[in-house]
Amino acid sequence: MLLSVLQANASVMDVEANLRTIDDAAQRAAQAGAGLLLTPELFPVGYAPLRLHAELDPATLPGVRERLASIARRHKIGLVYSLPAVSLQLPAHDDDAQPAAADNGWNITATLLDASGAEVLNYAKVHLFGPEEHKAFVAAQEPPAVVDFNGIRTSMLICYDVEFPEAVRAAATRGAELLLVPTALSAGFDNVPQVLIRARALESQLNVAYANHSGHEDVYNFLGGSVVAGPDGSLLAAAGESAALLFAEVGTESVKAARDEVPYLRERRPELYANWDK
Repeated sequence: MLLSVLQANASVMDVEANLRTIDDAAQRAAQAGAGLLLTPELFPVGYAPLRLHAELDPATLPGVRERLASIARRHKIGLVYSLPAVSLQLPAHDDDAQPAAADNGWNITATLLDASGAEVLNYAKVHLFGPEEHKAFVAAQEPPAVVDFNGIRTSMLICYDVEFPEAVRAAATRGAELLLVPTALSAGFDNVPQVLIRARALESQLNVAYANHSGHEDVYNFLGGSVVAGPDGSLLAAAGESAALLFAEVGTESVKAARDEVPYLRERRPELYANWDK
């Protein structure tokens, strides 16, 4: 499958402008023959956790989701987008809880649509990064699920999640061959896409696609640097600092070959590691 990755600059709270950017990217990706477009974390509303917490009306979100589904249907392309969503879990109330999140009860989520606009996979971010996310959102608890998408076993994480090997390995042990990661990575963290993403792909032997913002949004300067890494750690596509639409061919044969050559997943000893954690 030809995969496309959008790297772009969103406008905070300007949904119309951001949807136009996604629509244009979906059109270009579909014309190039891509089966899927991956977009960055919270891109339809812009990345600004505290502003979203204060200004975003949750009643508008179903309409935004329907418009994103319409983009997928119109261009006949799979689409991954990320939006806030009301949490289905009760927020914590201990002294370490995030007080604003307890009032709001929102997760950061990612949704995978098929080419008909139907939702086939949802994921809520488990590892929140920094004080603003902790104030504005609730950390989820569910592991990444895996679905068959265009013949590839596919899963999702969001941004900081992928920096934890346990999260990627949880997707891999559930059968994932492709991991889709919307992100909002600030400038100064170059080693994440350049080193860590490739290491995650190599150690869990799956394709990893990582879509970041570019430019300046609210108080954030974003790195860009979106990448697609193969199951042997090879770099399949990479962006610089500016807006870009990346393309990479991903599939199952390279995953099978990597896992046959070095059986990391088969030779894990989780019962031993559980004792080590004690």
